[in-house]
Amino acid sequence: MFSLRLVEQPLPSLDRDIDGLVAWLVDTLCLVRKRGEATADHGRAGVVHRLLRDHLFGQPDVAWDAQMLADELAQMPAALNHHLGRLVETGLVGYTNEGKGWRKYYLRGGSISNAVAYVQQHALLVLAQRMTLLDQHWTREATPLPVELPQDDTVPFALGLVDHRPVQDGTGTALSHWMNDFGLLGERPGKELAGDSLTAKVFLTLLERDAPLSLDEAAELLGGPKARVGRILDRFRATAMVERVPRTDRLGTALWTAMTTQHQRRGEDWLLKKGGFQRLLTDGQQTHLLKALKTGKLTVDLVTEQLASVEAREQMLLLNLLGGRLPMGYRMAGAEPSAVKRNVQDRLDRVLRRMVRVAGLLDEAMMKTDAS
Repeated sequence: MFSLRLVEQPLPSLDRDIDGLVAWLVDTLCLVRKRGEATADHGRAGVVHRLLRDHLFGQPDVAWDAQMLADELAQMPAALNHHLGRLVETGLVGYTNEGKGWRKYYLRGGSISNAVAYVQQHALLVLAQRMTLLDQHWTREATPLPVELPQDDTVPFALGLVDHRPVQDGTGTALSHWMNDFGLLGERPGKELAGDSLTAKVFLTLLERDAPLSLDEAAELLGGPKARVGRILDRFRATAMVERVPRTDRLGTALWTAMTTQHQRRGEDWLLKKGGFQRLLTDGQQTHLLKALKTGKLTVDLVTEQLASVEAREQMLLLNLLGGRLPMGYRMAGAEPSAVKRNVQDRLDRVLRRMVRVAGLLDEAMMKTDAS
């Protein structure tokens, strides 16, 4: 079964350092679970690193059985089989059962570049096939916000890819297993694999909801702790399926909060001069808003009514002058399932192209080492 987990890493330096290039591939493919503090050798003395550098990458024309490798690496065959199994699942390594005895493991294609090319093609194929499940659950209309602002920050891309297989009875739903395969449930899903788990509910809400979902709204609607919901949504963002955007649909509420706060702190004169009232509002709008502020009767509806003739971007400027901030919200990263798929595919393709580049550098470095 093809099973891959990728985490985006910056391209390594181009000094053709074999250990550095191998370590980059190990980190990108999440072949070693990080535990505790970083070691002085950056994991280069680890089993997986040495297995790749000295054997599978270093001698691509040799087929290795677990017993041979166990002797070379001073490991128990059972422990080594776990690492070999992971490498087989990624597609880098193949094996043959010809003859009797141990399986023979080898690097696919006879070179690192060929092996990574296999991973690249298989990963893109699995993504294209499996993303079609979104169509079955997508009901949001994706009405645009008053002002569409780009994301102001990003998180490192992290995605899981696993071949489709039947869902076992009593172990969750097709959607929850799909989410687990893509890494939406985290590394150890446990109870989150259930179809009615908090993570599944949050994702279904995003597939159905038009307006972006704020953390406070998610906690209130779904009954989960705000901090936990935030971690879930950040994990969704890492897969590039979900984006975080300023909620310009809540401009009225944000402006009401900013006006009320600044009137209490700095007074009417500050609102007129530095707060942007004289610069952006008509005399009538200024009079109505200031009168309501003085009497304590300013409401969100009144703010919205008075600023109805002001363009959304001008309202954004007013909010900025008042020192207010828009809340952030989460939504699916596209107006339709195909747009979400393209967004994920673009991020995945960038990581895969980096892998191709590193594989080429490794092949060159290995050839020079052999020649010397």
